[in-house]
Amino acid sequence: MKRKAESLSYGVIGLGRFGMALAVTLANSGKEVIVVDKDEEKVKEMRQYTEYAFVCGNLSLEALREMGIQNCDVVVVCVGEKVDVSILTTMSVIELKVPKVIAKATSQEQGAVLQKIGADVVYPERDMALRLGKRLVSHSFLDYVSLENSVEIRQIQVPEELIGKSIEQLQFRSKFGLNIIALENGGETTIEVSPSHHFANGDIIVVIGKVNNLDDFENSI
Repeated sequence: MKRKAESLSYGVIGLGRFGMALAVTLANSGKEVIVVDKDEEKVKEMRQYTEYAFVCGNLSLEALREMGIQNCDVVVVCVGEKVDVSILTTMSVIELKVPKVIAKATSQEQGAVLQKIGADVVYPERDMALRLGKRLVSHSFLDYVSLENSVEIRQIQVPEELIGKSIEQLQFRSKFGLNIIALENGGETTIEVSPSHHFANGDIIVVIGKVNNLDDFENSI
C-alpha cells in the first residue's frame, strides 16, 4: 500500500478484541487499513474488510517494511499483553518513520516505556473501567469525553425537575461555568442552542466545562 495524500491510511498490528474492533471500525469508515496478526483465522476474517491483511509471526522491522507499514499515516500497536513484543514492535514502527504511532498498554510501567520511545499511549481496559465506573456512580450523565486540563464533555439527561425551565433561568455559564454545546432529543441533535430554550421531556444536553463544575451541577440537580 502506498501512502495517499488525500486520505489518511492506517495500520493495526495485533487483532485481539481491541485491535479487531478498531480495524473493523476504520475499514467500515472507508479508511485504507493494513492489519497484521499471527493468527491466520483472524487475518482471514479481516480480509472481508481490507485487502491488506497479513499473517506474520515475526514482527521484525524488515517484516513490517515488506508489508508496507511505513506507508501508513497512523499505526496502532495492539499487542499490549506481551510487553517485550509491544515495545520492540513499537520501536520498529517508529524507526520506519510512521508519522503517528499509538501503542496499547496494560500497565503504567509499560505505558511509560512506550511514551519514552515516542509513542502515544492508550489504556483501553483502564479507560473503559473509568468510563463504566463514572456512569455507575452518576444518576444523570450518560457518557463523557475527557480533555486536557481537567475538562470534560458530558452527555447529561435533563431530570424531571428541570422540565419547563429555560437554559437562561438555570444560569449555566454564570453560576456553574459551563457551556451547553448541543441538545439532543428523539434522535435529533441541535448545535445552536438558544438560551431561551425550555427543557422538554427526553432532552439530553451536551455540556463542556471543568470536571469540578460539572460535578457541582450534577449534584445540584
